This record gives sequence, C-alpha cells and structure tokens, in this order.
Amino acid sequence: MNPTAIRIIVYEDNPDLRESLSVLLRGSLGFELIGAFMNCEGIAQQMEDLHPDVVLMDIDMPVVNGLKGLKTIKQVAPQVNVLMFTVFEDNENIFEAICSGAVGYLLKRTPPVRLLEAIHDAYNGGAPMTSSVARKVLQMLPPQPRVADNVSYKLTERETEILNLLVKGNSYKMIADICGISMDTVRSHIKKIYDKLHVHSQTEAVAKAIHENIV
Repeated sequence: MNPTAIRIIVYEDNPDLRESLSVLLRGSLGFELIGAFMNCEGIAQQMEDLHPDVVLMDIDMPVVNGLKGLKTIKQVAPQVNVLMFTVFEDNENIFEAICSGAVGYLLKRTPPVRLLEAIHDAYNGGAPMTSSVARKVLQMLPPQPRVADNVSYKLTERETEILNLLVKGNSYKMIADICGISMDTVRSHIKKIYDKLHVHSQTEAVAKAIHENIV
C-alpha cells in the first residue's frame, strides 16, 4: 500500500473495460486500485471496508446501477469523490448525477491520459467534465443577472487568467503548465477565486464567469 497514492475503486460491468481500467490504474504512478466491481450491489460495505479517495462510476450496470450507487456513497461516505465514467451524455443522466453529488462526468471516449488527470483533479477538489457535458451543465443552470458596472469581484490579474483557463476547460495540471506555476499554487488561486465569486465548485465558478462576463 502506497500512503501517498490516490485510492480508487472502479464500478464497471463490461469485463474487458474493467480489466483495461484496472491495468491502467495499477501501472500508473500515484494511483492505487483497491477494488473493481461489476455493479454497486455491495457498495455500502465496500465504502466502509476499503475507504477510497475516488470512485470511477459507470451508470448502466445490472442489479444496482451507478446512479443508485452514487446516492448510497453520498449517504454512507460523503467525503468520497465520485467521478462518473459513462457512454450516456443525455441531460437526464447528467443532471441526476450532478444533483446527486458526482464531482465530475466523463464520457468513455476520454483518452487514458486525460482520465488519469481527471481522477487527480477530482481528488484535488476539481470538477472534471468532458467538454460537451460541461456545456450541457452550463445550459441547465438558470441565467444569472449581469453584474452592474460598478460591481467588482476584485480578482487579481493571475486569478482572472486562471478563471479564463477554467472556462476553456483546462485541468489543474494544464493550468499549472500554461502559467508556469505549481499545482499547489493553482489550487490556492482557485480557492481564492471561489471565495471572491461566492461559489463552491468549478462548475459554479465557470457558470458565473460566463453569465456575468467576468472573463
């Protein structure tokens, strides 16, 4: 057991994909696969026994599906970050997953490198989403009133730059590379951005930035 690695459980009913994900996670530095299951039937006990940091969750599974599993996790282990990993990109599934507490939503066409980045982002407080899904999430949000000319959130130049990169869909790692700063510094800036915008998640921050023309 590596105490510094991100502990991950995979829920996926396709045995070939489940095995591929298992091989990817076992072979990637900084990640520890602690379980891989074909459905969410025993999920409450698994949360209690295994203590994951991140759960990679399919939706369409037999017996107990991923949306039911997500809701169970939020009841028994609300601190666990659940990242949906599915073929479904319809509004109903996206809306239910986000409202039920998923921190991110990726489609299965996501490349392996991006998937690993997304797991890392989810673990570090981000909200990774496939770009087409992120657009749908923004469209679901109610319109926000435009900011009056005399209202300012007092974002610094660097905070504005980072918020703009978030709006464009960049991961924390990509922002760190573009800005030439560390991941810890990126997280610190994003925390300050959340505080100044009075939001609690990346999705809220991006939605506010777009609707109020902040960037």
